[in-house]
Amino acid sequence: MNKITQLFNIQYPIIQGGMIWNSGYKLASAVSNAGGLGLLGAGSMYPEVLREHIQKCKIATNKPFGVNVPMLYPNLEEIMQIIVAEGVKIVFTSAGNPKTWTSFLKEKGITVVHVVSSSKFALKAQEAGVDAVVAEGFEAGGHNGREETTTLTLIPMVKEQIQIPLIAAGGIATGRGMLAAMVLGADGVQMGSRFAASQESSAHQAFKQTIVETKEGDTLVTLKELAPVRLIKNKFYNDLQALYATCPTPEALKELLGRARAKRGMFEGDLEEGELEIGQIAGLIHDIPTVQVIFDTLLAEFEMAKKKVVQL
Repeated sequence: MNKITQLFNIQYPIIQGGMIWNSGYKLASAVSNAGGLGLLGAGSMYPEVLREHIQKCKIATNKPFGVNVPMLYPNLEEIMQIIVAEGVKIVFTSAGNPKTWTSFLKEKGITVVHVVSSSKFALKAQEAGVDAVVAEGFEAGGHNGREETTTLTLIPMVKEQIQIPLIAAGGIATGRGMLAAMVLGADGVQMGSRFAASQESSAHQAFKQTIVETKEGDTLVTLKELAPVRLIKNKFYNDLQALYATCPTPEALKELLGRARAKRGMFEGDLEEGELEIGQIAGLIHDIPTVQVIFDTLLAEFEMAKKKVVQL
């Protein structure tokens, strides 16, 4: 047992990131059943869809699970009310001020975790009363912090500043990476890309196969003027770069981005015109196994890596 397994009442300090268009009830329940903490990705769900996934998740597992809520999305109050009404006990918040909802959620007996990209925001989250923070390095897929701090440096710097439990994220998909994060000071890890390329992920099979084929250097962060996001390079990404050559306004970038690009790419499988959000660690992901196989592999690698460290 450590701080994270105690906090969430789980077997292993492994959290599955609540990724949009990847993290439906099948993935969240499979992770929880395997001994980790599964998270539903509310960012890609209308309120009633979220309610449906919560209810299905409760049927699919009797283990703890949670909901990830990006606070920049609409219908936020309705989403929070559904979370309370459905008896969800764990909420991860991101992309917003943790003071906004932490007190409300904790008054309802909900454990609250906030995702941060810097020591400064980790301290603000701690002051807001959250139970733990996820410190996510710049290697991560999807929307990123503006600080561009990598996991290797972020984790020990955050650890130095806070007293609450710390979860590392960004660039972690192996047992070796998990051990490294914990040596740096993390109490647990959150993994996104590894679970996106799983049998239970709700992502389109074509996107999962693209993750497997992604190599070192195939992902880059763009759209910093709006909200920085790490994408696999494709036609949409190249169109963005062509637009950048004209010194575009934020409005021109928004016009090209349009609506539902992430859904188009990750959920519907449009590999040319969609947003394909994934982390740099995709270069180490070579298969699309079940969640249970992922856990078995992670834990075996973790134990083997520990033995190697002892021998040094």
